[in-house]
Amino acid sequence: MKEKRPVTKARNQYTDYTVREPMELMEFLATKMPQASRTKLKTLLTKQVVLVDNVITSQYNFPLKPGMKVQISREKGKKEFHNRLLKIVYEDAYLIVVEKMPGLLSVNTERQKERTAYTILNEYVRRNGRQRQVYIVHRLDRDTSGLMMFAKDEKTQHTLRDNWHDIVYDRRYVAVVAGEMEKDAGTVSSWLTDHKLYVSSSPVDNGGKPSVTHYQTIKRANGYSLIELRLDTGRKNQIRVHMQDLGHPVVGDGRYGLEDVNPLNRLALHAFKLCFYHPITGEQMEFETPYPADFKRLLLKKT
Repeated sequence: MKEKRPVTKARNQYTDYTVREPMELMEFLATKMPQASRTKLKTLLTKQVVLVDNVITSQYNFPLKPGMKVQISREKGKKEFHNRLLKIVYEDAYLIVVEKMPGLLSVNTERQKERTAYTILNEYVRRNGRQRQVYIVHRLDRDTSGLMMFAKDEKTQHTLRDNWHDIVYDRRYVAVVAGEMEKDAGTVSSWLTDHKLYVSSSPVDNGGKPSVTHYQTIKRANGYSLIELRLDTGRKNQIRVHMQDLGHPVVGDGRYGLEDVNPLNRLALHAFKLCFYHPITGEQMEFETPYPADFKRLLLKKT
């Protein structure tokens, strides 16, 4: 029986409903909570305690389709989370999935003691009074935006870290790179060596770590290419170095590209998809954000 308790804890945090017919989210909530006023239902959305297919949803007119799952958190008095550099996409008793904005460090380093995704989330969980900290599972470069997750206890952290390649089954990025890609799809393989200030790449084994990046070209225009990337390995700066190896550095990458090619005033790299098996329930968790709008604008055909 003991093994079932964590699963129950993860699932019992929410009341689950299955959508049977098309309708807007507010209308659906009203049918499931007929005693609640419209103001109370709006408050649930504002407090970000309503999820649709595991993703926090606050849009009152969000279109629901048959088969979708709507969840309402049972936590009372939960503090709202607002931060311009970090958005909570999903949260349960064991995990927090967030979307990080560019410019925010994932975690502090010995040299950098500034505010990070890690410190912001620690403040959030302490305000809610349930725990003292979150636990780091993986990182994104400071200048890369997108989806990442944190554990809410040490055991879950170790489960995710020790079984990362078995648990995470799809993780993708989107990038804008300089120049028009020669191929529609391809793979880059090399050995990467971390020199702290930069990462070097070698086509032959030189003692570095083997690294594999798959790419697919989505669009070419205006001297740029929009590409999707999938990693077999998750090395530091891997995408940025491999794009440099191809001769198509990521736009805005002053370290592995061209400093003066930065039309977006940011690194054009975004972790847009994260799919994994929940470390406690085994449920498939799939999260996806749209391609950043400024990435797409850069490739709009000029007339």
